[in-house]
Amino acid sequence: MKQLVCLARSPWRARPDRTQQLLARLTDAQILFFEPAPPKDGPAPKQGRRVRPHITVYTLPASLPGPQEGSALQRRRLDRSADFVQRMMDKHHFREPVLWCSAPVHAPFLDILAYRGMVYDCCRYWSDEFLEWESDLTRHAEVVFAASFGLIKRLSPCSDNIALLPNGVNPVLFQQKQRAIPPELAGLPGLPGQRVLGRLGNITGRVDLDPLLYAARHRPEWTFLLMGRVTKSAAQQLEGQDNIVLTGAVNPLDVPDWLYRCDLLFDLVRFDRPGSDVVPSRVYEYLATGKPIVTVVDPDVEDTIPELVATAYDGPGFLRRCKAAFGEDPSLPRRRREMAGQCSWANRAAQVAAILEATGLF
Repeated sequence: MKQLVCLARSPWRARPDRTQQLLARLTDAQILFFEPAPPKDGPAPKQGRRVRPHITVYTLPASLPGPQEGSALQRRRLDRSADFVQRMMDKHHFREPVLWCSAPVHAPFLDILAYRGMVYDCCRYWSDEFLEWESDLTRHAEVVFAASFGLIKRLSPCSDNIALLPNGVNPVLFQQKQRAIPPELAGLPGLPGQRVLGRLGNITGRVDLDPLLYAARHRPEWTFLLMGRVTKSAAQQLEGQDNIVLTGAVNPLDVPDWLYRCDLLFDLVRFDRPGSDVVPSRVYEYLATGKPIVTVVDPDVEDTIPELVATAYDGPGFLRRCKAAFGEDPSLPRRRREMAGQCSWANRAAQVAAILEATGLF
C-alpha cells in the first residue's frame, strides 16, 4: 500500500485548500495529514479524524518554531511535534512513507523523521527569512511542485526536478443550471446599470483596498460585495462607503450561488506578496462561472491568463477595466468555463500521481 505523510500549512477545513484538494484525490494511497497546532487558547481538535476513507487527520501538539527561533524551548517544541508524528506513523504501520511538505517551517523535520522520499509543494512566495529552509526543502525533494512560473524561476537554483502545478477548481460545482439567490443577497440592486461586483475571500490589512475604494467612490451606483471575513483594521478602512457590502463568512457549499449573483468578479493585490504571479484558487472559481473578471496585480507581473482575465495596477485602471468588462466579447464566458474544466483539481491530482509514479515515489 502506498503511504504518504503530509505536513500541512493550514488545518483541515470545510473549504478545502490546495493541499486538501490534491491529497483527497490520491485515493490509492493511505495518508496521514498533520495540521498545525491550534491557537494557544483555541479548542483542541479530535485526534485521528477520518476525513476521507484514505486520510486520517492529526493535530500537531505544539506550534513549529520559525527560522529566527533557536532557543532550547523552541527546539523542544519541534522535537515534541516530530516525536508525535513518528509515533502516529508507527501506530498506523507507516514504514518510510513519502513525506509531503507544504511550507518552509517543515524543513527541520527532514533530519528527524524516517521517510523514503520527499515532495515539496510550493504554493506561494515566502519571505526571505524562510530562504534557507526553503532552499533545504527544494534541494532534498525528489519532486518540487510550484504553483507558478515565477516560483519555478525562484526555486530552480536548488533543483532541476520542478514541475509547474497551478491552483485549480472543482468545475462540476458550477455546472448546475438552476441557481438559488442566497437570502442574504435578496436586497441587492437588480436594475440595469446597478452592477454587483464581487470578491470571494477574507479581507485583512495585507490586502490593498485602495483600488476598491477608488472605484466605489467613483461609481456609487455599483455594489461591491466582499464575501468573506473582514478584520477590524480592514473594516475601518471601508467605513462610510455604503456601496461596499460585507457579507461575513460564506458557506463553502453556497459559494457558486453567491458568485453567480455577481455581474463581475474581482481580486486585489496583497502588500506582503510583491511580484507574486500565483493565480489564487478563487480566480479559477471565477473562471468556472464564466463571469467577467478583473484582478489588480503587481505592475512587474505579466498577465497570467491573458484575454480571459483583465488586469489593472491601480484604482483608475481597475475602474476602467471594470467598465470595459461589461461590454466584453460574448464568446469569453464559454472560453472561461472551458479553461476552468481544463484546470480542474482532478486533472491537477492526476498530474501529481503521474509524476510520483514516474519518479518511483509511488
